[in-house]
Amino acid sequence: MIIETISWSNITPLTQLMVELWPDCLFDEEYENCKTILNKENETCLLVRDQENYIAYINLSIRFDYVEGSDTSPVAYIEGMYVKENYRHFGVGKRLIQLAEDWGKQKGCKQLASDTELTNEASIDFHKKNGFLEVNRIVCFLKEL
Repeated sequence: MIIETISWSNITPLTQLMVELWPDCLFDEEYENCKTILNKENETCLLVRDQENYIAYINLSIRFDYVEGSDTSPVAYIEGMYVKENYRHFGVGKRLIQLAEDWGKQKGCKQLASDTELTNEASIDFHKKNGFLEVNRIVCFLKEL
């Protein structure tokens, strides 16, 4: 397992992983989002490569605004994380969480936060097994005007 930081050489496979995680997203739009991460001081992506295949990633940011359940600021935040199905349950996700913790500490954060959909039981279980505490559940609403 090789860990890489986002760069021009891995931006396309990173984008492909993001579209696998969020199939409703467009490749070109996510590619443009990834390009902006390259120049940000308070956001990064880490990718996991198994030989020549990219198998996982984590997108991290530093949030200075309120983070649900947090009592400090800034907070390291997992904006997205994905491990290909065939590589799950081998410690890849756990390793990405450890790297996220290290990155957050280097940025002066005392907490790492994340979120997932209410119905994503696998993600909820993963977070709990990796030391996260559930701090809230919400249902969001939108009304067209």
